Amino acid sequence: MIYLLLSIAASTIILILFKLFERYRVNTLQAIVVNYITACSFGLISYNAPINVEDIVSSKWFFGAFALGFLFIAIFNVMALTAQRNGLSVASVAAKMSVIIPVIFGIYMYKESVGFQKVLGIILALVAVYLTSIKSKSSINTSKGLLLPVILFLGSGIIDTSIKYLETTYVAQNGIPIFSATIFCFAGIIGIGILIKRLIVSPIKLEFKNLYGGVALGIVNYYSIYFLLKALQYEGTESSTIFTVNNVAIVMLSTLIGLVLFRETIYAKNWIGIAIAVVSITLVTLA
Repeated sequence: MIYLLLSIAASTIILILFKLFERYRVNTLQAIVVNYITACSFGLISYNAPINVEDIVSSKWFFGAFALGFLFIAIFNVMALTAQRNGLSVASVAAKMSVIIPVIFGIYMYKESVGFQKVLGIILALVAVYLTSIKSKSSINTSKGLLLPVILFLGSGIIDTSIKYLETTYVAQNGIPIFSATIFCFAGIIGIGILIKRLIVSPIKLEFKNLYGGVALGIVNYYSIYFLLKALQYEGTESSTIFTVNNVAIVMLSTLIGLVLFRETIYAKNWIGIAIAVVSITLVTLA
């Protein structure tokens, strides 16, 4: 349980950092690229065995890590586009409600328990995510198209599902650091390519604050994945429970922190969502 709590804390700090990026005008793309390089470096440093490139390339999870690295970058950009074109609430709901994909996968693939209490908790979790994520008095506007939110929903769900599958099937107990480092390495390489292309097309000013922000983000980002993988490896826990509690808790905690630290407005529906989130977490955890 401690690994799950640490993963929730790390993921929430990521959202806080993005909020600070906006306040201090940190270039998000530059910070993201530095973030992946930093996260990769932390994975390599944390690995307590000799690093052998041939062994990594021949690992059964290698191509899965490459695909995840590509998805990390791609879905991040889709999230940004969704927030810009459809609104931040739409992006948040689409990303977090994707938890239903790994939950269904865990129940189907690993024959995880399905009882009334757990199903009720998962349904309430989805309701909680929706209500907590809506930051305006208006409902979600879908007039600008559903393509990007659907891609974000599917992509986020596929990432979580793939992480669980690769961790369960191919990643050794002590292989989490190098597995995580490889994912971040590929994401960083792709990110550098995107950054170089943008620099060629339209020169961008490189500032130290983008470097510092990226390093801070990379450290927290690495540990958010590391602790999540450790939580999934913990004997006696089910992925459907881990993913449900993880996603709902992040949404709930980030909303409360937004109220306290950034003086964000929380509407009645948000408070109802937070209350339902507490109930859903309790039901799923005790199921």
